[in-house]
Amino acid sequence: MTIHTINQLFKKLFLLTFLIGLGMLQSCQNLFEEEDITQNPNAVNDVDVRTLLSGTLLGVANIHQDTDVRIASLWTRSINGLARAHQGYSQYIVSSTNFSWNQLYPIGGQARLIQQKAEELNEPRIKGIGQVLEALVIAKATALWGDVPYSQAFQPDEFPTPVYDPQLEVYTALQNTLDEAITNMDSPTKLNIAAQDFIFQGNIDKWIAAANTLKARLFLHQGNYVSAIEHAQLGIREEAGDMLVPHGNSQGIDTNQNYDFFAVTRAGDTGFDGAYMPELLRSRIGSKNTKTDETALFNHYITTGLTGQNSLDPNVLDGAFVADAPHPILTYHENQLILAEASVRIDFVDESIAALNTVRQSLSSGYINGLTMPEEGRRYEDYVRSDFEVGGLANPQDFTFIHEAITFEILAQRYIVLLMQYEAFNDYRRVRRSIVANPMVELPIPLSVGDRRPARFIYPQEQINTNPNTPSPLPDQFTTLPIFE
Repeated sequence: MTIHTINQLFKKLFLLTFLIGLGMLQSCQNLFEEEDITQNPNAVNDVDVRTLLSGTLLGVANIHQDTDVRIASLWTRSINGLARAHQGYSQYIVSSTNFSWNQLYPIGGQARLIQQKAEELNEPRIKGIGQVLEALVIAKATALWGDVPYSQAFQPDEFPTPVYDPQLEVYTALQNTLDEAITNMDSPTKLNIAAQDFIFQGNIDKWIAAANTLKARLFLHQGNYVSAIEHAQLGIREEAGDMLVPHGNSQGIDTNQNYDFFAVTRAGDTGFDGAYMPELLRSRIGSKNTKTDETALFNHYITTGLTGQNSLDPNVLDGAFVADAPHPILTYHENQLILAEASVRIDFVDESIAALNTVRQSLSSGYINGLTMPEEGRRYEDYVRSDFEVGGLANPQDFTFIHEAITFEILAQRYIVLLMQYEAFNDYRRVRRSIVANPMVELPIPLSVGDRRPARFIYPQEQINTNPNTPSPLPDQFTTLPIFE
């Protein structure tokens, strides 16, 4: 699919997605009941399942690049808030009005509608894709907010104010949804969705692999390392299988949302000055670890002097945040690092190093999230066991045990490649929980202020106003979530 085709598709789908999402949101909140409104002849009442698929994909793409993702990145100190609202966010100053589900749940509703329409058409493969999209939506919701509506969600007539399911139950339900999705996708189909599927062009093998990587991610959250390994081995197996959102150069239509924020609408509000990301990258340049040089990746992420003298700015010129940069949702790098971490957690040291080396080999080629970083200053040679022993080149912290040194290196590489993905915030919280082996192995990410770590998002004000099942008293941003305790 060409960029021109994608551009045209985004133009056509933007209004459609907005209208469908708005309709579902209003239905969920039961706001409009007057007959003259509910019978509006201009309302979107029905849509072809393939068109609905495209609109839902666009919605899922949006919620992986939105303000929620920036706040998560600020709270992991991947970037820093330097002005206006984002300066406050970076200091953990948020309220219920700073968060919203006005996109999240309507998009999930569209994913559920795909499944219903696919059932009517006897198209299990399309239903399975709809289930994967639903799982992506709810996985984001529960990872960031904890207890969320799921069992009664997307059924506004029967459940206008859905209950909030316990977070651990939501995780179990998501795994079941993905199991069903994988089974459904491994079925024949009559409809060709290549033109509407701007992620994988209808390649069902890639969809199944992505579903397995998502399962592996959720099992990693749950501390179920055996199952995380099992599904990572079935997950995204090559760079070409990355679940990337394509972008173009038409401002306001199909540009990367990071570019729009960093370069157009809020230049200077956020950047890398005072963030932990440049500090970590610099520690991997010119160090005793002669097998690693991340100068190229530093320059791919960061440029200087765009918003101020010597400022460290997101590279919107020729790097990770150009207008047409693809945006990652699930990737080969993440999949292999799940495999690496889960393996070392259960004492599969050689398997862990091997999985880590696959990521290093990919980075050595210059590949990251659909782009190619500069060749100069790019070195990722394979590690061996001795590199992680006391005094080894990949054990600068002088951990006593090899497992600790490997875990630290994996967490560092995950932090780096997950830039501008909310999964980095999940890592930030989960590595401290008591069930994790080597619980003290974590990156020394500093707090921006105070002595309390942000642990969750606050429930949105519209939920507080409209759903009496919203938890009360409201947990604040420092209240630990069950999955990460």
